[in-house]
This record gives sequence, C-alpha cells and structure tokens, in this order.
Amino acid sequence: MSDTTQDGQVLTTQDGRPLKAALGRALFREKLRAFLLVAPLLIFILITFVAPIIDMLHRSVENSIVEETLPKTVVALQEWDPGSGEVPDEAVFAALYDDMVVAVDKKTHTRLGSRLNYEQSGISSLFRKTGRRIKRMDEGEPLKDQFLAADKKWGDVTTWQVLKQFSPAYTGGYFLNAFDAKLGPEGVELKPADERIYLFLFGRTLFLSIVITLSCLLLGYPIAFLLAALPLRTSNLLMILVLLPFWTSLLVRTSAWKVLLQQQGVINDFLVWINLISDSGRLVMINNQTGTIIAMTHILLPFMILPLYSVMKTISPTYVRAAKSLGANDWTAFWRVYFPQSVPGIGAGAVLVFILSIGYYITPELVGGTSGIFISNRIAYHISSSLNWGLAAALGTLLLVAVLVLFVVYDKIVGIDNVKLG
Repeated sequence: MSDTTQDGQVLTTQDGRPLKAALGRALFREKLRAFLLVAPLLIFILITFVAPIIDMLHRSVENSIVEETLPKTVVALQEWDPGSGEVPDEAVFAALYDDMVVAVDKKTHTRLGSRLNYEQSGISSLFRKTGRRIKRMDEGEPLKDQFLAADKKWGDVTTWQVLKQFSPAYTGGYFLNAFDAKLGPEGVELKPADERIYLFLFGRTLFLSIVITLSCLLLGYPIAFLLAALPLRTSNLLMILVLLPFWTSLLVRTSAWKVLLQQQGVINDFLVWINLISDSGRLVMINNQTGTIIAMTHILLPFMILPLYSVMKTISPTYVRAAKSLGANDWTAFWRVYFPQSVPGIGAGAVLVFILSIGYYITPELVGGTSGIFISNRIAYHISSSLNWGLAAALGTLLLVAVLVLFVVYDKIVGIDNVKLG
C-alpha cells in the first residue's frame, strides 16, 4: 500500500500523522487486543498440558542423580575398561569412599541405590549396607578390601558396569526398559522372556481400544440413527437417557458392572433362571478382557452417539426419498446415500472413543484383572507404587507417540477434514 498520492504528496490522518504508520499502529493494537483475549487460555494450556508433556519427556531421559551423588567416582571410572573382566583399582574405590561419605551425610545414597536398582536388582541394598559401614572404614587401610568386606557385590564386575553405563546425565535406559530391553556388556539386548511385559501390554492396549471403539460404533450407530429420525420432542427425551450416565460417578458405574458380571451376579443368575446355562457353567465375565470391554463400552458409548447424532441430524431425509424414487431399495438408499454422509460423525466418534479408551486405567484396574489391564495401569503403578518415574515417563512418551502415529494413519485413511461434530 502506498502512502503517497500520484503527485508525491504524503497521505496523512486528520491529526497529521502518516496514514501508513497510523494503520500499522491500529493493526498492531488489534492484534495485541486479540492476543490478550486468548492469553488466559494459552497460559492455562501451557501450564496444564504443554509443561507436563515437556516434563515427562525430560524425566524419560534424565539421569543426573549418579553424576551428582558420585562425582569423583564417575570421573575415576572413565579410565576403567568394563571388558577387562576385573573390578576397578584402588583409586576408584578411594573416589567412591569420598563420594559415599558426603552422600551418607546428605542421605542421598539411598536414592541413588533405588535408582540403580531399576537396572540391576540388589543395588539398593548394596548402597544401604555400605552406607552403614562407610564411617567405620579406615582411610589408612586398603579401601578396596574394606568395601569388599562390607559387601561382596563390590567385587562383581556387573555392579561397576551398571555404575559406568548410567553415569551420564542423560540415558536411554528407561526407553530400553519400555521396549523390554536392557544395555548389557555387549550392547542392547532383550530381557529374558519371563521379564518381557511392556510390549505385550502395548499390543493389548491397542487391540482392546480398537475392539471397544468398534463395539461403541456398532451399538451407537443405530441409536444415533433412531434419535435423528424421531421427532425433536421425542429425541430430546431419549437423549436424556444417553446423557444419564454422565450424572453418575465413573467409580459407581464401574462398580455396578462388577455386581452385574460376577459369577454370582445378576446376569449369570438370570441366564441360569431361564435355563440358558447351568449353575455349574456360569460365565466368567469379570476380572478379564470381557469385563473391560463391556464396562468401557458402556462408559464410552455416549462419546460415540453424540457426534453421530449431531452429524445425522444435518442429513436431509430428502436425499434418501430421492434415491427410493429412482428405484433404490431401503438398503441401497441407506448404504449408497445416507451412510457416506454419516462418515464424518463416525470419524469424530471413533477418534474420541479410541483416544479416551487408550488412556483409561480406572475401569481396567477394577474389572480387568490380570488379563484386562492396560499399559496405563502399569504407568500408574510406577508413579504411585514403585516410584520409577523415569520408566513411567518413558512409557507415557511411547503411548503418546503411538497415538500420534495412529492419528496420522487415520488421517491418511479417513482424512481429518472428514471429521465433524455437526
């Protein structure tokens, strides 16, 4: 935009300021006003969503406790070759003694032992036992022999290999554990078969989430179709029944399914009463995958019905009537005309249900038993019980990456542009 006339005269505002500068300042004020309006929401998202994700990513690789607790030992171990098959020399044990004296005074040696115990069982007790003996050691005597007398594990090369492997400030050990692998003397290797659990749980989580999404779609599509076809007054009344579960606590709804699905529960009693099954052949529907699928389908069904209903309500019935008038039967009119227009609602409902189900842990914890729990239950365990926050963060990061990858695949197959909420 030019701020001069054809004869070269500068255009100005009424108060004499150049027009271009005045417009620029006005535009800046508009942008600033718009930013201030969204700033509270932006700050809220940064604090409650972005910051926790960044912290989770950092915790999944952070490993500064070894370097901070045993600084002299970390430096001394740089000259030691793990492939030698022998424990470090006296100089390393002297550095370990100096670090342990300080760590015992600060009471940080137990935290270090707990951290390294995730990598090798028994190191936690090793540091606690050594911490009790460290002040009785004599600097004038060979420290190597005194450490070996305190605990024979100091004479194990594997103990020192773990110390050296996890001495850097950042580590990929948590992610290796999340992939059921570990860093051994010869590099990355899989854990023994009886210790592999996380990849299996990831696969189970994805499988059950897909099954739950499909079951919600099969049950929710006819209900949404009926609600959209009924008169507004009737559909509004029935919609109350769809929304009714939201008025009840999630814990109460899940506990109710425990009563209904147990072998002495209402459903089994009814099936025995109508002679469909024998009393000795009662169905096992709780503390397994069946219980998880049934309970979570019931809980997440409204999240499938609402997007479907909102999209179906916008589909004009004249399209189906026109197809029938041209000779199409009921099925052809539905499949060729009505169903394609409802695909955006299917996409929105499927995304909502899948993302919600893949991160659920309360319902699988209560009704899933050992075969119906999700990876989120394991994450919750490491956060609240084992206190292995690094591994929990690594598992959470992998779960986030898996969801993003599936979201991209979904975009390629269905298309995000086809997802609508009405």
